Amino acid sequence: MEVIRTVKVKLNVPEKRRDALHQTADQFRYCANQTSEWAWRDSSNEYCVTSKAKAEDALYDRLREETDLTANLVQKGIRRAVEAIKSGVKAWKRGDRTSQPHFDSWSVVYDKRSATFYRDHVSLSTVNGRVECEYVLPDDTDGTPIGDYLLNKDFEFRMSTLQYDRFEDVYYLHARMKRTIADSEEERSSSDTHSENLTVLGVDLNVDGYFAVTSTGAFIESADYLNHRRREFEKTRGSLQDTGTRSAHLTIQQMSDREHRWIQDVLHSVANDILREACRVDATHVAFENLTGIRDRMADARRFHAWAFRQLYEYVEYKGEAEGVAVEQVSPAYTSQRCSKCGCTLEENRPSKY
Repeated sequence: MEVIRTVKVKLNVPEKRRDALHQTADQFRYCANQTSEWAWRDSSNEYCVTSKAKAEDALYDRLREETDLTANLVQKGIRRAVEAIKSGVKAWKRGDRTSQPHFDSWSVVYDKRSATFYRDHVSLSTVNGRVECEYVLPDDTDGTPIGDYLLNKDFEFRMSTLQYDRFEDVYYLHARMKRTIADSEEERSSSDTHSENLTVLGVDLNVDGYFAVTSTGAFIESADYLNHRRREFEKTRGSLQDTGTRSAHLTIQQMSDREHRWIQDVLHSVANDILREACRVDATHVAFENLTGIRDRMADARRFHAWAFRQLYEYVEYKGEAEGVAVEQVSPAYTSQRCSKCGCTLEENRPSKY
């Protein structure tokens, strides 16, 4: 069994080497967009290329000539686009609307061939040689993801992502850490779990009212406030787009980064609150409704974007591993009519939403 954790660590990038990272990100993004342009053949998924090998055979040599990236980074750029197109094909099959992927975010994917990871710094391949960046670590790492995973020698570095925050002018490495648990340890843990009585904490997600409501009656975060904040971001972006100046465009980029950080912080906070409630009632499992097709089932789901629900589920899932709490998706049918105490399912149990 493999345990995967992602740790966000701030980097101290030498001032003279910052431009090398920016050029690398630009060319990495170019590879991804060129691949997307080539692979997205038609609005019918049967014409889209979803084979990484086929895309590399067609584009690798050209992109190597057109960029100064190393072979590994060119491959990673191609594969990033192919993965996005695969997601688009899956969306088509579900009947969802989608469009050709376009990459404009500042990020570069590194593995052990293009980066050397250490416990206190990282060496990154760029278009202009290697760049050595020290980690900016807190004075006390005990009980933090950095202490538990990044500095823990039981975890090894895997493929990681470099990102740049334009608003804060800061670089971050999202280090992906892996630990392999022996089969005997996994079997023992599984046996211990099945020998106990299972306690399930149910979680209901909403686009208005409270964002998450648990089966124990805990109300977590205001979805109405989240919607309000997102509308404010949208209004400001609209006004800036109407302006059309370069300064307005740069401000839009900064706002997008700020909004992304804000929603990630909210989702992490909600995930922590859900697991805190699970631990309070000694729950062994957290159950979410099945998120497949949630846009169609939930009224106004587009307003808050279904991806936020899926991201929350992933956060609770990986955080739950550390607490020994399993996280699963279940069918939502009749759950709002089922009594949490006796299990009896009746329409009268929920005559209305309010």
